[in-house]
Amino acid sequence: MVKYPTGSLTNYNADHTDLLKLNKHYHKKNIIFSDRGMSLEQQINESNKYYLTQNIAVVHKKPTPIQIVKVDYPKRSRAVIKEAYFRQASTTDYNGVYKGRYLDFEAKETRNRTAFPLKNFHEHQITHLDQCLQQNGICFTIIRFVSLNKYFITPASFIIKAWNDKAKKSLTLKEIEHNSYEIKSGFRPTLPYLDIVDKFIQDGK
Repeated sequence: MVKYPTGSLTNYNADHTDLLKLNKHYHKKNIIFSDRGMSLEQQINESNKYYLTQNIAVVHKKPTPIQIVKVDYPKRSRAVIKEAYFRQASTTDYNGVYKGRYLDFEAKETRNRTAFPLKNFHEHQITHLDQCLQQNGICFTIIRFVSLNKYFITPASFIIKAWNDKAKKSLTLKEIEHNSYEIKSGFRPTLPYLDIVDKFIQDGK
């Protein structure tokens, strides 16, 4: 949520230089604090809302299928789920359509400052990404290094290759930097990941 000053500039008694300084001050604040307190999932969801309302792309978070076993009704107008379980293993976090191309991607965060553990991926996710790539889908992972405030769009092909190397337990930050595109968090959209998807399309990926 972006907050603006409550005063009106029309009532501000200042010269043009002061007005420019004031505008620059607030613009800078919006950039710095645009992602404060937001998880990676929230940032992506906000970006997807923007892309949808602007008729740019249709991308949604996949619902996780859950089997409800036990429900209590403490009040007639209220139900409380007491017991449930996942009906099946989830695949990836997001999918959708952009410029006639199918998108499928996963979102991952780590507080590690030097590497990304590959154990954060599950075998069924790797299999799913590989299957989507075989159907000419555009697949990738958005990786956020929380402590560094860095975001990377990493092609699924690179993740799959690394994950299949049983001797490899993690990807170093340097490896990710060399094999990914870094993006910056901002405002409208919060994470402009489609800018990198355009590069994938341009490169024929």
